[in-house]
Amino acid sequence: MNILFELFLTFARIGLFTFGGGYAMISLIEHTCVEKKRWITHDDMMHITVIAESTPGPVAINCSTFVGYRQKGFAGAAAATFGMVLPSFVIIYLISMFLDNFLEITLIANAFRGIKAAVGILILDAGFRMIKKMQKRPMPLVIMSCSCIAMLLLNIFSWDFSSVALILIAGTVSLVLFFTCGKEVRKGGEEK
Repeated sequence: MNILFELFLTFARIGLFTFGGGYAMISLIEHTCVEKKRWITHDDMMHITVIAESTPGPVAINCSTFVGYRQKGFAGAAAATFGMVLPSFVIIYLISMFLDNFLEITLIANAFRGIKAAVGILILDAGFRMIKKMQKRPMPLVIMSCSCIAMLLLNIFSWDFSSVALILIAGTVSLVLFFTCGKEVRKGGEEK
């Protein structure tokens, strides 16, 4: 029973003190679950993030559900997910009850401007950590670079193209390369 309570408290703390959504929470989830608690490995965290991004629902909630499931099955998944969701739900509920024009308060508006900068830094931190730990094989680096350049061009020129479609294209290219050049790709990965 202790592990369920610990899962709940751990993810409740992450959910309570992180602004900016799932991407901002990834670095905190990794720091807590990989480095401090050692519930999962760095490789697990990278796989969780990819899967959580590809499945429906917020990334942080999907990550917390996976970590909870890995620790204590369905009960662990429920405890971790509930811990992640509860603080945000309570805060938004209280704000909606008592403050009609919450963001019009000057102090709150200024605080949120500062929080936006911090969220950007947290997201970049999570991205750079994953890139550092990624296996440095040529094909994944080329696919990642092409996807980043494509997203950057889409944003700069304001082209209307779904990021989901871009993810699907990158996944399709990866699968085609794996099945057509699979032996060479696997041999290159085993040598390193």
